[in-house]
Amino acid sequence: MRSTFNVLFYVNKSKEKNGVVPVMGRVTINGTQSQFSCKHHVSLSMWNVKGNCAKGRSKEALQLNRDLDNINAQIIKHYQRLSDREAFVTAEMVRNAYQGFGNEYETLLSAFDADIASFKKRVSKDRAESTLRNKQLARNSVAQFIQSKYRRTDISMLELIPEFIKDFAVYLSVERGLASGTIWQRCMWLKGIIIRAHENGKIPRNPLAQFHISPNCKDREFLTEEELKVLITHEFEDAGLAYVRDIFVFASLIALSFVDMKELTTDEIVELDGEKWIIGKRHKTGVPFKVKLMDIALEIIDRYKHLRKDNLVFGKMNYWSMCKKVKKVIADCGIEKSISFHCG
Repeated sequence: MRSTFNVLFYVNKSKEKNGVVPVMGRVTINGTQSQFSCKHHVSLSMWNVKGNCAKGRSKEALQLNRDLDNINAQIIKHYQRLSDREAFVTAEMVRNAYQGFGNEYETLLSAFDADIASFKKRVSKDRAESTLRNKQLARNSVAQFIQSKYRRTDISMLELIPEFIKDFAVYLSVERGLASGTIWQRCMWLKGIIIRAHENGKIPRNPLAQFHISPNCKDREFLTEEELKVLITHEFEDAGLAYVRDIFVFASLIALSFVDMKELTTDEIVELDGEKWIIGKRHKTGVPFKVKLMDIALEIIDRYKHLRKDNLVFGKMNYWSMCKKVKKVIADCGIEKSISFHCG
């Protein structure tokens, strides 16, 4: 049987806004049809229904018609390629090929999923579980954005344009109400996926290369020497708050992050020339460090030796419960500042 193949352009009047309508395309093959957006808009009065194009010789009309001719040529090329390879070709197959879907194309979410799967293998080796969660949150945000804006479950890498990530940032801010730091982080995860796809030859160019966004981080508050002294000398009735205070003070004096303190073992406390030192490697970077233990730090270590388990100096600690109690500790000391454990 001889195949019937046709490409038609039309406008969607149901989406009219201020006299402007979106331009749509329709592929028809042997009775099967599939529609797609041409990603163009035109004044309803400018559209030639019989000619399936913009009428007139204005610059706008000529440019639109050139773009539609280009789309038509691309669809014909995909149809011919599929016809040479497949015994039966449908309109949906041609549309998907034009939009970048199919076995030889990579979609954005499939690239995200592959990147996450690769990242999972490195967790607990040289990558953290928390970073994996952030990457998964970014992937889910992109999926929700695609569904919200395009009413689709995925989008081809080849369809991405610079406005995609700009619209994504606006979506995170306006519709999701996220803070600027979180928006920056999720945009950077998205941009990283695109960069790797370009470097690996999956897409011919990086459409997001010119996109830049600032995290707009606010200035963090900190404790003065006098406030730290108040914190050290304050008497707490609650032993739990006293413990949190001591851990925070220890972090302030030794300059260790929470995870480094959580993993601190008695094996890392050594004596050199009659003085105690902590000698170890930073959890995040693996960089070796050596810190001398001052008297207050030694007192804190000795105070909680009854909590030691599996050689952990301070026993088992939970970051989130510790962070909540730090706020209470600071407030009880009469210090009116927003202090997190990281500030220590």
